[in-house]
Amino acid sequence: MAIKIRIIPTLLFKEMGLVKGVAFDSWRRVGTAMQAIKVYNLRDVDELVFLDITATAEGRGPDFDMVDELADECFFPFAVGGGITCVEDVRRLLRVGADKVVLNTAAVERPELISEIAQRFGSQCVIMSIDARRNEDGAYETFIHSGKQPTGQDPVMVARRSAELGAGEILITSIDRDGTMMGYDIELTRQVSEAVFIPVIASGGAGNYEHMAQVLREGKVSAVSAASIFHFTQQTPLEAKRYLKGQGFMVRL
Repeated sequence: MAIKIRIIPTLLFKEMGLVKGVAFDSWRRVGTAMQAIKVYNLRDVDELVFLDITATAEGRGPDFDMVDELADECFFPFAVGGGITCVEDVRRLLRVGADKVVLNTAAVERPELISEIAQRFGSQCVIMSIDARRNEDGAYETFIHSGKQPTGQDPVMVARRSAELGAGEILITSIDRDGTMMGYDIELTRQVSEAVFIPVIASGGAGNYEHMAQVLREGKVSAVSAASIFHFTQQTPLEAKRYLKGQGFMVRL
């Protein structure tokens, strides 16, 4: 039986509100997290990713009280990231209502964190987020600390290692395409998808429904994540699913 693809809006939280930028910069305010969740409750989204993008830079952990409040209003799977550095952070997030956790910087710097969490709570709740940029030589490189710090690591290698350690999914984001609404980086997503045996979520660049269809077909991903398309246009997750169904994809309607 074919696996149904998922449409996953991403909410980026910074300094008390939601923001959206371009290439991880030039942030614009786009409302509150609670307001967005209430809207998505009405729009048939499959899942939601919520990322506190300044937690790591500010040296703090997740805001458990805020996640608790948001989870009470979230009627679909809720993945939370930002500031997670240990198993105890994950235990507390799951206790207050998160369904999955999203790892990034801490799991690149200390990969064994992935296996520690997966062994305790199961791979199904671990999403490994990889932010990548194409260098001048054409090669991709993984960045951490909200895209500010290069690592010298190939995102394909990071994805493969993460899967082997127990991550249940990979969220691959093109920093170059982020917020541009010019389409996903097909080559990047395909490289990562072909390297691992777990679902891959494409992120960065969605501007219309055909971009989603293209990355599903050519990038070989299992799900698409998007933000700007839902913040700044009239396009919706439900309409996206209807379009993709018309293109022959299996979706949840």
